[in-house]
Amino acid sequence: MLKSSIGRLRLLGYAEGLSLLLLIGVAVPLKYVYHNPALVRALGPVHGALFLLFIVNTLRIGLEDRWRAATLGKVLLSCIIPFGTFYVDKVILKPLQETASDQ
Repeated sequence: MLKSSIGRLRLLGYAEGLSLLLLIGVAVPLKYVYHNPALVRALGPVHGALFLLFIVNTLRIGLEDRWRAATLGKVLLSCIIPFGTFYVDKVILKPLQETASDQ
């Protein structure tokens, strides 16, 4: 998975998606229900960094590999939707990686 740029993007997508789910599913409820913002303070910057890395790498790979605008837009949009990166990984990125490895 780490041998190709798309493989690394897939791994980054999993990390970004997981950080978003932990942030909105665990940290934010702890902040507002139990008045404990510690986990938001810890996860917020991590998620922000992963989010930016995902966007930058998606743009870089999309432009280098000459993805269609619709494909690039869908992958970029996926990082702001919960479970979006997991869906895009299965539907778009994995098939792109398999196609690239066949060549």
